[in-house]
Amino acid sequence: MTQALSVTMPRRPRVIALANQKGGVGKTTTAINLGTALAAIGEKVLIVDLDPQGNASTGLGVDRRNRKSSTYDVLCGDVGLGQALQPTAVPGLSLAPSTLDLLGVELEIASAKDRAHRLKHAIDELVYDQRCQDLTYILIDCPPSLSLITINAMTAADAVLVPLQCEFFALEGLSQLLKTVEQVRAGLNPRLIIQGVVLTMFDPRNNLSGQVMADVKSFLGDKVYDTVIPRNVRVSEAPSYGKPALLYDLRCSGSQAYLRLASEVIKRERALRAAA
Repeated sequence: MTQALSVTMPRRPRVIALANQKGGVGKTTTAINLGTALAAIGEKVLIVDLDPQGNASTGLGVDRRNRKSSTYDVLCGDVGLGQALQPTAVPGLSLAPSTLDLLGVELEIASAKDRAHRLKHAIDELVYDQRCQDLTYILIDCPPSLSLITINAMTAADAVLVPLQCEFFALEGLSQLLKTVEQVRAGLNPRLIIQGVVLTMFDPRNNLSGQVMADVKSFLGDKVYDTVIPRNVRVSEAPSYGKPALLYDLRCSGSQAYLRLASEVIKRERALRAAA
């Protein structure tokens, strides 16, 4: 009698895309420091740098000359995502770096039938890589545009986290981002959700910041995180030293805010799993 073999599927990490087509909203800073904060509380995290500027890679101390395999190579299908990973100075946090080659990736893959699924396929394969089976979170730092690269991120992701700067034009373009999420959900990735919106660069001395917060909460309700990231000099300085703010100055208000955000992200993820 033939006995059926039981196959245990590897646990897929939770994939969160950090997206906003506006630049300068703190998206990369949030990716770096949220990833560091999650690692600091015991999660195993991978940051996938999908921005051709490569600021997440630089901010984590990975020199451009040492980026031998990058997310460009992954999207082109030349290497697996596991081959592109590099360790960082943060225990439990690894990086798939970006290079300027990524600027040309859309032309490279535009005619491919699976052009919107390249990153998803790479992550699906990564799940079976023995070196990466303890990963619990993958954070994707998207470019400041709603391009094919961003569509790849949303197609691969379980959820989208939106950093939103506390400024006059904060809500401008947000409706387009939400519309893009709906389009991806309808045509490419039905499981995609908005995990939350985090307000960044908040200045309590500025009346405008408070007004923006009120407007965003009235528009998006409980999608807005309770944690607000303050405008903080130490957080701004940290990337020039190739360090996350939590390594540069753990006690500063920005670092403490990112630790609270990490706890809130995990709390929301647990609630989502419980409701599933």
